[in-house]
Amino acid sequence: MADESGGDDTPIVIKKIVKGGGHHGGAWKVAYADFVTAMMAFFLLLWLLNVTDIEEKNAISNYFSPSHPTVSQQESGAGGVMGGLSVATEGAMATNIQNLVQQKATGKGGSDDTTTQHASIDAEKEAAQELKQAEEAKLEAVKDAIEEAIAENPELAELAENLLIDMTREGLRIQVVDSEGKPMFPSGSARMYNKTRELMTQVGKAVNAVPNEISVRGHTDSIPYGSGATYTNWELSTDRANASRRVLESAQVSSNRLNNVVGKADTEHLLPDDPTNARNRRISIILLREELTDPEGYQKRVKELAEEKRAKLGAPAPALPTDTPATDTPVREIDPNATPSIPAPKSGRFNKTDGDVQFP
Repeated sequence: MADESGGDDTPIVIKKIVKGGGHHGGAWKVAYADFVTAMMAFFLLLWLLNVTDIEEKNAISNYFSPSHPTVSQQESGAGGVMGGLSVATEGAMATNIQNLVQQKATGKGGSDDTTTQHASIDAEKEAAQELKQAEEAKLEAVKDAIEEAIAENPELAELAENLLIDMTREGLRIQVVDSEGKPMFPSGSARMYNKTRELMTQVGKAVNAVPNEISVRGHTDSIPYGSGATYTNWELSTDRANASRRVLESAQVSSNRLNNVVGKADTEHLLPDDPTNARNRRISIILLREELTDPEGYQKRVKELAEEKRAKLGAPAPALPTDTPATDTPVREIDPNATPSIPAPKSGRFNKTDGDVQFP
């Protein structure tokens, strides 16, 4: 009951609730994970000790010895304890069993051998270049002979502008070209004028000075025949090329030298931006390079000339590749189909096994 002063004597109870019950947090899980990790590392160490022999254990010991002289100081991955190899050839501890990157033997005169090999390769390049220059010199002589023959003939001198001679990747190209007012053939006909025949004859006499094979090609402009015509620029260009072939043969050009006789119609204009121009009508006579018509014979001549150059330089011919690697240290060949064998026990406490984890 309340006292006379009006105060209340009822006791006040304060209740405190402790959360969490009987749990103690997740710290034990971290400790358990560390324990499992340590045990896994321990058993891994035991397994490694079981599969390594005395020499490998010494190599591991030497690796961690900073004063050991044979430990590789490279950090490329090629100087590891287990002899792992990388793309680089660095590392003194690289194994010679799984030699992924073969080391080249230099011998006593390593730099001299390299110089000799370079000289041998350069000999073939120089031989090919010499043959090419010699062939071009002969073709240039043909060009000079044709120009001289035309200049000395008053009847042909006025046709000098109808003759184009240049050197291409295929060889020496001689083109008999129409011009405005000076056609080589009547319009739409394959029967050439007498002046054209004489010009072709002079070309035939000049090309007899070299043995190169010949390609004869006929070209037309883009002016088509009338609708419904069965004779087109294809037939016309082919017939004109064939007529030119007959004139060359009459000038004693052997038929065995004729590589091809083709009609190109209006597919390869001399003036692509002006397809109807008269100069697009032409006959092309190409003295083909030997390396295009007889590649095997050409390569044989290159090698023969290169051999002569090597003989003068005292350089040996390039060695053919062999299956035997050129290394300073012997390399053990491994048969991929062979069954792995367990090595015989060695002296010492630890003996090498087949590497398989064995359970009781």
